[in-house]
Amino acid sequence: MTTTPPEEVRRVACVGAGVIGGGWVAHFLARGYDVTAWDPAPEAEQQLRRLVDAAWPALTRIGLAEGASRERLTVAATLAEAVADAQFVQESAPEKLELKRDLLTRLDAAAPAGVVIASSTSGYPMTDMQTGAATPGRLVVGHPFNPPYLIPLVEVVGGERTDADAVAWASRFYEIAGKSVITMKSEVPGFIANRLQEALWREALHMVANGEATVREIDASITEGPGLRWAFMGPMLTFALAGGEGGMAHMLDHFGPSLKSPWTRLEAPELDKKLYDAVVGGCEEAADGRTIADLVAERDQGVIDVLRATGRLPRQAPAAATTNANANERGTE
Repeated sequence: MTTTPPEEVRRVACVGAGVIGGGWVAHFLARGYDVTAWDPAPEAEQQLRRLVDAAWPALTRIGLAEGASRERLTVAATLAEAVADAQFVQESAPEKLELKRDLLTRLDAAAPAGVVIASSTSGYPMTDMQTGAATPGRLVVGHPFNPPYLIPLVEVVGGERTDADAVAWASRFYEIAGKSVITMKSEVPGFIANRLQEALWREALHMVANGEATVREIDASITEGPGLRWAFMGPMLTFALAGGEGGMAHMLDHFGPSLKSPWTRLEAPELDKKLYDAVVGGCEEAADGRTIADLVAERDQGVIDVLRATGRLPRQAPAAATTNANANERGTE
């Protein structure tokens, strides 16, 4: 591929400016990139700028890159304008396969030759999305987690017609842009983390549907239990420790037979009105009067605290980075 080296990328295009796309915009701005965004929704620009403003305090607490500024965001009037001089494109359209196919085909036609185009899809394989592209070799999946400006993980994988060089380029770029990257060897429906999340989600819905647990109890069972361990050690190593000095081998020998116990209901329950109302009402009860904005701010601070507590962020934001960023906001540099 003939493209800008990942280390030299300065201009990023973000196509789709909803919660995920807007989160990507905030992340790239905070890392010091020039960002051009486009979204066809009539109120997209106002909503995007509000999202970036809401994310900026958390990003400032983490520590902004030198030169980072919200003033480096441009909202384009057309898709072609958004990607005209892009050195990397992040697509974050709604999860509708035909929409994604059409949009990636249009992006492939409009973006400069050789520029890698990544999709934020949370479930579709790139093989199914790149069918209409003239140069599908540069199309990859770059699957983030909400909010993309705080959660480090991004899963990168290509489709059957994706060039290996494009996957390697995207993985390297994301690393430089401050992400923690899993480069998958092959496509897996739902990728890795979503498969695990969805299994937990299905079990939770079953327990609510059967009256076995409330929304508040389910959330507390994770935040006050295994979630504390998962913040720094995944489920596999956590279970290995449950085996004591014998490790995972002892764990499997001792608890393996329980895998046949009827603990799991991996098929999703019927999302009827009763279950729908129970889940929605339970979340409203658990919010206890807090608005979505309140919960977003609480979540962002919680993520920062966990990242710092586990050594993945400095205890304090770098003073120089914050000072430079504030100066840029005033337009003095």
